[in-house]
Amino acid sequence: MDKFLIQGGQKLEGEVRISGAKNAALPLLAATILADSPIRISNMPNLRDVNTLVKLIAGLGVTIEYVGDMVTADTSTLNNQFAPYDLVKTMRASILVLGPLVARYGEAKVSLPGGCAIGSRPVDQHLKALEALGAHIEVENGYVHAKVDGRLKGGEVIFDMVTVGGTENILMAATLADGVTTIRNAAREPEITDLANMLIKMGAKIEGLDTDTLVVTGVESLHGCDYAVVADRIETGSYLAAAAITGGRVRTTHTDPALLECVLDKFEEMGAEVTRGEDWIELDMQGKRPKAVSFRTLPHPDFPTDMQAQLMAVNAIGRGFATISETIFENRFMHVPELSRMGANIQVEGNDAVVTGVEKLSAAPVMATDLRASFSLVLAALAAEGETLIDRIYHIDRGYEHIEAKLQGIGAKIKRVSG
Repeated sequence: MDKFLIQGGQKLEGEVRISGAKNAALPLLAATILADSPIRISNMPNLRDVNTLVKLIAGLGVTIEYVGDMVTADTSTLNNQFAPYDLVKTMRASILVLGPLVARYGEAKVSLPGGCAIGSRPVDQHLKALEALGAHIEVENGYVHAKVDGRLKGGEVIFDMVTVGGTENILMAATLADGVTTIRNAAREPEITDLANMLIKMGAKIEGLDTDTLVVTGVESLHGCDYAVVADRIETGSYLAAAAITGGRVRTTHTDPALLECVLDKFEEMGAEVTRGEDWIELDMQGKRPKAVSFRTLPHPDFPTDMQAQLMAVNAIGRGFATISETIFENRFMHVPELSRMGANIQVEGNDAVVTGVEKLSAAPVMATDLRASFSLVLAALAAEGETLIDRIYHIDRGYEHIEAKLQGIGAKIKRVSG
């Protein structure tokens, strides 16, 4: 099993090119099922989750090619609507094929998903939404079996809670439903807007982008198009955090500052100098120790839960103390014991963590528990005295493309080791 060996204490400086967003790429891949002619998606990140979904879609009979950063998909060869457990178990986003399959082919059988261990993320919201459009749903032996006679029918969907995956699934399904579908309490993440923009390019009729109410007028069919995945805002924030925790200066390119404003505000509150261009962001810590800052995770456009672990790591060496409140997932402080092994002073009570900054962290063997927690440990190792060994880095390969090459490019001493 691969591990990272990181020699800490290097001030990181330079440029990092940001990849396409994993959280946008996966629903875009699922949406290819809706197209009745070939579709090409560029800026596709080379990640384990992307490869898993490409395999799953190929298993449906779709002719799909993944070369470089380009995916080309042709659904004319699709010959089954079955997504098996052996693929779905590794990644929650596999459930996103459910809506498109039912909308276009009238039936789907998809295994209940697996994925990260960061708390309960039930798919009941997805299923209730599809039922509101006329689908008949049965859950049996670990599989969701959805059917509809004829076409889905437009209707009103009101989510009980904000759900990114649920919004994406029903948005895709509604594009081919008869009539108008109104989706209320919809998630507003940039990756949903990216999905909507591609669907519109495919011929869908969608109003209310960037709001919590989406109105979809169903069409007879959708066609292929050329589209590029939006920049990864979480990868962007993660590399800026690497500059903050090492007192360095890093410019992220091929990204979009508008997607990350509330995180950039927190970096500035820490004392960093943050400058923005049209497609770049630079963070300069000017060798200073950051100030600890408090924040609360909330649905977009507020502070993203996917940046919580990274900012906690920076707070761990910050001046003063800060309170972090996690309101999205109930089990997303699993990195705390590992950071504590490196000398961090963090007290957890329920969904709140109080971080009292220490001047220095120390190297220690640690273990990654989920995708974003993995990067928090990398950050801590970059700032720590000595050599840190991080185990279970397969988590990080799910969401960060070429991480060691990108970090080496800005001065990090990091290498991947086996065993």
